[in-house]
Amino acid sequence: MKSICVKTNDTKILDFIKDRLLKLNFDEISFTENEFKIYKNIIIHSLDSTSKVFYDEISAILTDTIIAFYEKKLLRRMLEYNYFYFNPNEKREILDIANEFISSDFTSNEDNYFAIYSAVFDYISENHSIVLEGFVNFRLSNYTKNLDYAIDLAVNKYITDKEYLEFVNMLKLYISITPPKAPIVHLIYLGSESVLLDKDKNIIPLQDDNLNTKYLSDFSFSSNDYALNTLLNIVPKRLIIHSLVRKI
Repeated sequence: MKSICVKTNDTKILDFIKDRLLKLNFDEISFTENEFKIYKNIIIHSLDSTSKVFYDEISAILTDTIIAFYEKKLLRRMLEYNYFYFNPNEKREILDIANEFISSDFTSNEDNYFAIYSAVFDYISENHSIVLEGFVNFRLSNYTKNLDYAIDLAVNKYITDKEYLEFVNMLKLYISITPPKAPIVHLIYLGSESVLLDKDKNIIPLQDDNLNTKYLSDFSFSSNDYALNTLLNIVPKRLIIHSLVRKI
């Protein structure tokens, strides 16, 4: 007989694991519960100690458990540690972006699942017990790297979106108080650079004479700076913005 003891004091996690075990259609797998000095335990038994099905099923259950109960905690911890300077509202928005990115990206989901599953499978194949909290904190380096990357992407998207809104609001303000010199201009916003088109979709040359600029963001002039300066000189009656920033 093969037995694996899963240790945790979170009753919701225990209930989740028990519910999944009860749904298994394998007579050779059973479980018992015990509470010792430090942890509450679910001890899962298999009558066939060499059965790969046993390891597959338990690894899948524990993988789903980790994703359901630890993923958001890990993301929050990484954000707090690496980007502590954002205020609480900003952190909430960044976490929403990170969670959306992870849940909507099939490849990322697949990579995350396999990173956890393979680590769990290898561990329980060699050990008789697993402390979930410790396992998540110290045995899932590939998985946590994926989450850390998701947080970095979320922060970059948040900053890009914020800069984009500031860019648009400043344009709206200036255009609203200045007489127009062109009927319509299309702004193709690419994130790191911008392109301007006139009403006939012809490219408008950017005014890159630094001595005659009305606005530049800093001393490292970018395409966006010159596009904005050109708009401030043209002052179109109507500005249509096409955002082609890659969605994360």
